[in-house]
Amino acid sequence: MPRELFAPVLGYEGALEMKIVVLAGGLSTERDVSFKSGDMVARALRRKGHQVLLLDVFMGYGDAECDISDIFDRAEEVSVRVEDIPKTAPDIAAIRAGRKDQSKTFFGPNVIAICQAADIVFMALHGADGENGKVQAAFDLFGIQYTGNSYLPCAIAMDKGVAKTFFTAYGIPTPSGITLEKEERQDAAKKAKIHYPCVVKPACGGSSVGVTIVEDPGRLEEALDEAFYWEDEVVIEEYIKGREFSVGVMEDQVLPVIEIAPIRGFYDFKNKYAAGSAVETCPADLPQETSRLMQKYAADVCKALGLTTYSRQDFLLDESGRIFCLEANTLPGMTPTSLLPQEEAVLGMSYDDLCEEIIRISLKKYQK
Repeated sequence: MPRELFAPVLGYEGALEMKIVVLAGGLSTERDVSFKSGDMVARALRRKGHQVLLLDVFMGYGDAECDISDIFDRAEEVSVRVEDIPKTAPDIAAIRAGRKDQSKTFFGPNVIAICQAADIVFMALHGADGENGKVQAAFDLFGIQYTGNSYLPCAIAMDKGVAKTFFTAYGIPTPSGITLEKEERQDAAKKAKIHYPCVVKPACGGSSVGVTIVEDPGRLEEALDEAFYWEDEVVIEEYIKGREFSVGVMEDQVLPVIEIAPIRGFYDFKNKYAAGSAVETCPADLPQETSRLMQKYAADVCKALGLTTYSRQDFLLDESGRIFCLEANTLPGMTPTSLLPQEEAVLGMSYDDLCEEIIRISLKKYQK
């Protein structure tokens, strides 16, 4: 990225080195994935010459009385150490129990103060309390600058049932479905006239955790048990048999379509993050008109939900050539197997440059 384009957005006349918090972890099912994204982003931004601290939003740093005045001088030393992504979702109860101060506050010790001392927070959070707008809203109140979209578009996109309503209103095709609350599951499931096969998934989950493809009525209760284990609200939608695709959008630029073809099963947690579990092709092998229509729908999703910085939309293409939008991701993954970096690479942008570009376009919302 040309540095002369970067400086004016940052508001710096001379030094371009920034103090950056890469915020990761949290209490979602995507906690471990978030750390992997955060670790890669932190390394990339350090290579660009910035002072970067990788911080766990839930565990925080030190005790409440800890001196953090020189923390960016010790950024690499105190950053979270990251291992490979496990094959299963994290034990959230054990993580809660492991916090030293046992506070009920989502933000760990010193998180807000450290983020306030940074020039910007790079949001590497994924899943609930990372992508649902709550952290973004809190940061707005604390005067903390952060990457990605503002709180309201994040909240809308995170709830798959609500997002479907917006898709339909804007003419974006999406699988038909219903939303169920835990307390109404018995009556509502019977009245919904569900057709099989169908898909049952947590309304605000990510990385396909808790998702089940249900072939017949006898498996529905088991699938609901699995989805309700993770959340109190689930979506039941029609199953679309077809090919899986994703389309990233960076500000006003729609990226090339990427196809994801799992070697076995569907694009679940394991296939998303285990190397060699899926074949990813970018640009996707599609007729030009199909690619263009899918890209148009990706841009339409941004307009419908109010996404202005960067995002990634997931699609299915059925056997008759119909396109269906599944969801919008407001903080796309940045792991070794993530899709957005692969799409940008096709256009010639390196991973390191992509991380700085996300900061550059995100800072624009603070110039208004």
